[in-house]
Amino acid sequence: MELTGRAAHPLSLGPPPVHLQFLEEQSRPSKHKGIGIRSLIRYGGGKRLNNRTILPFFKNNSVIPATCCAAKATTSTGAAAGDILEVDLREIKDKCRKWNWKGRYAINYFVSHSSSDPHSSNPNRPPILLVHGFGASILHWRRNIRTLAESYTVYAIDLIGFGGSEKPVGFSYTMEKWAELILDFLDEIVQEPTVLIGNSVGSLACVIAAASASASGAEAESNNKALVRGLVLLNCAGGMNNKAITDDWRIKLFLPLLWLIDFLLKQRGIASAIFERVKQRDNIRNILLSVYGNKESVDEELVEIIMEPTCDPGALDAFVSIVSGPPGPSPVQLMPTVVSSSLPLLVLWGDEDPFTPLDGPIGKYFASLPSQLPYVTLFVLQGVGHCPHDDRPDLVHKKLLPWLDHI
Repeated sequence: MELTGRAAHPLSLGPPPVHLQFLEEQSRPSKHKGIGIRSLIRYGGGKRLNNRTILPFFKNNSVIPATCCAAKATTSTGAAAGDILEVDLREIKDKCRKWNWKGRYAINYFVSHSSSDPHSSNPNRPPILLVHGFGASILHWRRNIRTLAESYTVYAIDLIGFGGSEKPVGFSYTMEKWAELILDFLDEIVQEPTVLIGNSVGSLACVIAAASASASGAEAESNNKALVRGLVLLNCAGGMNNKAITDDWRIKLFLPLLWLIDFLLKQRGIASAIFERVKQRDNIRNILLSVYGNKESVDEELVEIIMEPTCDPGALDAFVSIVSGPPGPSPVQLMPTVVSSSLPLLVLWGDEDPFTPLDGPIGKYFASLPSQLPYVTLFVLQGVGHCPHDDRPDLVHKKLLPWLDHI
């Protein structure tokens, strides 16, 4: 399904109804070893998950520890393996560098220069910055980096608290701080107008950064406005956590339960026990199976990519701060500022996303934009989950590369 800014009519949305699924603590052994928390809920949309799904905690519109992760995807439409140029994980790790943000926080990042001309700066080929989603890292983009780097200089960053970046104990994680990190990275490292490409909360961080760059005022004009050349959103999150979607009655109904979860997570012993269960291999695998349209993408390498950073010092603190912290601004509030600058915007949305479904408030809002604004393009990707670039990279590249050529 395709929709562009030149479409005559808004998109008609029709996924199955949103549903609520209660997760009950099991008193008997289970082969799935799910988290033992009574009365956690899962709120999502799209098709009903099967009985193997175990969702350990709230994230956006659901209970989840890691929304987006790297995977070896094979496509249901039979795309040849050679069509997807995957980068070896060791190659990515070996090319990663460290940058001291604010002179104190070690931030992990990756850069791959255009293979066509790695030493030239072509103003018609802006650099790209890839920003991962919750629980993911630079490795999440392994199936996209090589394809993009054939024509563009590609940067990717581990947001503070994730991947190989520092996870400082006592740090208060917010969407605004991640956006500030992105803008500082563009200013200090990239130093060119850049296309931001984000997934999930990474998308929202990019929206906040772009809104800041588009804000009026002399300071914004001089420091930020030239930093962002374009914006690509892959299943944009509604907030840092589930408390963001307060305009949906289904979330309002369960806000008291969300507050209870926040309280429990602030008890160190309880939070530690929950986190230990969340990061078990079987839990991570089951969660990933529930959010990927292409189940074959969920392999052991993917599970290991997610598990590895959870053993880092500070990982528990990051988990608690992000899940129980303020959700941050909604993209619906921010987009008027972004679009006021006529910034080119590409929105790619997997129609089987259980976290930010097309029939939810965030999905409906973005679906309405192309009929109103000529510089906004939306493609709905059939049979794709919450992480389109990893779930079906072939479909993403088919839409992304032509768009990049024309901004």
